Amino acid sequence: MSTIEFNQNFDFLTNSLNAFAYSLTKNTDDAKDLYQETAFRAINNKEKFRPETNFKAWTFTIMKNIFINNYRKKVKSNTILDSTDNTYFLDSGSEKVTNDASRNMLMKELNDMINSLDDNIRIPFVMHHEGFKYNEIADHFDLPLGTVKSRIFFARKALKEKIRKSYGDYYLVRSMIA
Repeated sequence: MSTIEFNQNFDFLTNSLNAFAYSLTKNTDDAKDLYQETAFRAINNKEKFRPETNFKAWTFTIMKNIFINNYRKKVKSNTILDSTDNTYFLDSGSEKVTNDASRNMLMKELNDMINSLDDNIRIPFVMHHEGFKYNEIADHFDLPLGTVKSRIFFARKALKEKIRKSYGDYYLVRSMIA
């Protein structure tokens, strides 16, 4: 399809595309932006259009996909992440927490248990504990997402077993009483 034919076909669909854009966005300005983005992408990718296919369906699919991607971005951007330091809350409570030796010993024992795990389950577990997302860990090690999730699950399971062997069901019973 030549550039002239392509432009003529696109011009012929302008009213339909504008109406479809408005039906998706329910806002005139957003509909104009969506139409403009669709026109830009269609013209930039005109070599990907196969002449024996439906031109109208091709352009409407481009518009629908742009709308969906923009919607997902908008939803994601509305998620508020509070990354501010909460240092002003440090001394605001009436109850003070002391750092006693038994807690330090328990943390040392727990860290020793974590460090005794096999590296292939310990490292993803520690990374996840430090705040990495499953997909970030998978990308870092070039592993499938399911494998990373499984390794973290097995690390948790192994840690629970180590804690149970060291302390018995003391903490389980204690949590039921409290």
